[in-house]
Amino acid sequence: MKTTKAIIFFLCFCMIQSAAAAAKLEDEHTPISFKVEMLPWKQVNEVLPNKSKFTVIDVETGLHFRVQRRAGNRHADVQPLTREDTKIMKKIYNGKWSWKRRAIIVLSHDQMIAASMHGMPHGAGALINGFPGHFCIHFAGSTTHRSGRADVSHEMMILKAAGKLEEYLQYADPYQVVNTFTVAVNQQDASMLDMVITNPSKANKLHRAVSRIESIRFANLPSRSQKNTSELLCMEFALKADLYLREEGKSKKTVRFIMRRDHVADRWRIDSTALLESFIK
Repeated sequence: MKTTKAIIFFLCFCMIQSAAAAAKLEDEHTPISFKVEMLPWKQVNEVLPNKSKFTVIDVETGLHFRVQRRAGNRHADVQPLTREDTKIMKKIYNGKWSWKRRAIIVLSHDQMIAASMHGMPHGAGALINGFPGHFCIHFAGSTTHRSGRADVSHEMMILKAAGKLEEYLQYADPYQVVNTFTVAVNQQDASMLDMVITNPSKANKLHRAVSRIESIRFANLPSRSQKNTSELLCMEFALKADLYLREEGKSKKTVRFIMRRDHVADRWRIDSTALLESFIK
């Protein structure tokens, strides 16, 4: 039984690390279908009822741990099953609990479901697991309990977990790309950042610059472009940002965005050189 589980997790890890995370990889000799599904919350709510137990697999590291759903009607409120599961979860967050969102795969029986979690214990907890409370897992269509609205950062992580973020960015307008950049910075997701900038292999200085940012918010960022950008190859605009820097605290800055693409069929990317200039001024 342990060998079978080890094989399953090894295959899951290999699939998650590949670019074709959402592709269907079926083995005719096993009942498991290695297809990551982006199921709507209404359906997940039935697949994972209260008190159900399942496995959480972190997309970036491949680390996995067991949890139990304890509550939640708009998303799943869950707790690690054991102290060892709590230890693994904390390792995923580099030993420090955090509200940062992470792309995850939920493995339950023969299903793999794209999801997003944060790593901050809060509220009540009932299991003897060394975890002081519960944490939240969001699925497609989930909302927060307080606002009743979807959390954009969770939505982006769910797309990433499902292998659909590239597809989303292919059709995203310049402002939606900047919104994805904002999520990447706030969640400290280097791979997501590389997906929205030009020359990611040469962007070490930009990575170092944004790593100092604990949070960034653009007060005047439109949800999407108000004009037709389908025939444009370049677009430039500036946005006012409220930042919280790790060593310096609160700061305000005007960030200049130059959006580029080589062909109208290409997707928009942020010019990394111009972006770096905004953050090192």
